[in-house]
Amino acid sequence: MTARFARASLVALLVTLGFTVPAPASAATATATSCYGGAVTVHYGDVLDFGPYWTTSRCNDINMRVIGGDAEYVVACVKFAKTGVCNRWTRVGWSWTTIATDVLDGTKFTVPNGVDLEGSSATIQIAF
Repeated sequence: MTARFARASLVALLVTLGFTVPAPASAATATATSCYGGAVTVHYGDVLDFGPYWTTSRCNDINMRVIGGDAEYVVACVKFAKTGVCNRWTRVGWSWTTIATDVLDGTKFTVPNGVDLEGSSATIQIAF
């Protein structure tokens, strides 16, 4: 009996008996580096444009949400370095909202501040 077969047999027996088997380290690492797990936190109004950032393989989209402050929402777009133009303005509240879809890995972009919050404050997260 090979060591690999013996280990697989032991795992199958333990699962059958109701024991849990810990996930391999690679699976735990994949969970820890999910799309939202790599989000950056910034304060709305600190700069004219957040970034520059480069998209990663963690996400297919660029996502954003408000996580603090007293603003109910912010307005954001994604300005891709290649074109220098915003894709579209999107209203972003307290849950994750997609502000750009199907973005290639390694794409350079910024997120301009949209509208003045007129005294309100907002802390946001951007996941990419």
